[in-house]
Amino acid sequence: MLKKFLLLIAVIFVLSACSQSSGSEKDSASEITLNTIDGKSVSLADYEGEKVYVKFWASWCPICLAGLEEVNALAGEDNDFEVLTVVAPDYNNEMEKEDFIVWFKGLTGVNDLPLLLNDGGSLAKEFNVKGYPTSAFFDRSGQLIRSQPGHLSNEKIKEAMALIE
Repeated sequence: MLKKFLLLIAVIFVLSACSQSSGSEKDSASEITLNTIDGKSVSLADYEGEKVYVKFWASWCPICLAGLEEVNALAGEDNDFEVLTVVAPDYNNEMEKEDFIVWFKGLTGVNDLPLLLNDGGSLAKEFNVKGYPTSAFFDRSGQLIRSQPGHLSNEKIKEAMALIE
């Protein structure tokens, strides 16, 4: 589970790196931290060297909810990439953080789902996430290779990740 949280940090680092190249005002990715569902801070500076798949989703999105068990299964598999999910409490009609945590802890079938909380949605804003779910694919150097709105099956995610060096 720690590896998955570190991977989540890596995803955030990657997202930060991509946003810096597009004119972000952030001076350093190491300044970015997100919290896990258990309240642990994850620093983006701790991540490097893995291919990463990130799913941005929301609790009010029926397509997202229908796909949670599928992405949970993907996260539990032994792949050559990491799987992370990001939810933005108190942004874009998402619940406030405390309410979201209570709601999420009541779900079943998501035991392997690595979840980072992006309070206020800064990452969604930086990566211009317009709808949920949205998938983001990162290479080993942390470069955003592709972003795609809508549900993707695990097969399609694996196919896309296989094309990334």
